[in-house]
Amino acid sequence: MRLTAVVLTLNEERHLGRCIESLRGLDAAVLVADCYSADRTLEIAREHGARVVQRQWVNYATQFNWALAQLDADTDWVLRIDADEVLTPELVAEIRAQAPALGPEIDGVYVGRRMTFQRRLIRHGGVFPVQVLRLFRYGRGQCENRWMDEHIKVAGPTVRFAGELIDDNLQSLTWWTQKHNRYASREAVDLLNLEHGFMPQDTVARLHGGGQAGLKRWVKELVYARLPGGLRAFAYFFYRYVLRLGFLDGAEGTAFHVLQGFWYRYLVDAKVREVRRYMALHQCGVVEAIEQVLEIRGVSQMAGRGADGSEAGIG
Repeated sequence: MRLTAVVLTLNEERHLGRCIESLRGLDAAVLVADCYSADRTLEIAREHGARVVQRQWVNYATQFNWALAQLDADTDWVLRIDADEVLTPELVAEIRAQAPALGPEIDGVYVGRRMTFQRRLIRHGGVFPVQVLRLFRYGRGQCENRWMDEHIKVAGPTVRFAGELIDDNLQSLTWWTQKHNRYASREAVDLLNLEHGFMPQDTVARLHGGGQAGLKRWVKELVYARLPGGLRAFAYFFYRYVLRLGFLDGAEGTAFHVLQGFWYRYLVDAKVREVRRYMALHQCGVVEAIEQVLEIRGVSQMAGRGADGSEAGIG
């Protein structure tokens, strides 16, 4: 079995070496798709035997799908892993033992994903472990065309492994809040797209048969997105922190649930309202408002195009 791990990077010198080391037991090739890092990311990648390609960033989906096109044709399986993530030894052993024996009809493998916040593993709030499709047959999967919260999608049957990967980011809280401010702008684009339809609707949302990711996306797009802005952020935080016992995660967990479960989602709603105000004030379209208010470039180019940048064939 020829396995290639794909890692997207931008200034990931703090995490990349640890990420690649966690793959060592898989005997996997590593492709680092970099967005012109200014630190030691490329040096670290090459020190660990990774192949490096570079491309200017548009969004995660287009970058990842472009990286897939750079893989060798004899690749059997692709592993998607972020630079700040590591595979647990249990998951490495499971992939080694079970992936080669999967039948040819199996397109993808779901694994559990957990997250730390300020070095504390988040155990409560009903958030983790989340099942994510991270291992898939080359040529049978791609990243859905979204600006935020992207998932790998495949057409055929999938299986689930018991092993997990851990998102263990070592950056500061200042870095985290700055990143989530950018994430909030990107998620606002997806919410506005649900309303205005200026880009192709590419989603894994399924009420039945789509696994945990499909069900969560269905709830997000068809229930959460239709609730009043602001109120839905508070309701979600109350569900996580009180009903699902998020307060048991201690001081670090409280910070996580408040910031990620309420502040971030309220910020998304506030950005959506800001775009709408700009549209009303300037009598302009949603794409122009997004690019002016949220300072996200490339939305107009993505409108009417597929996740890989090709024409989506809408007519």
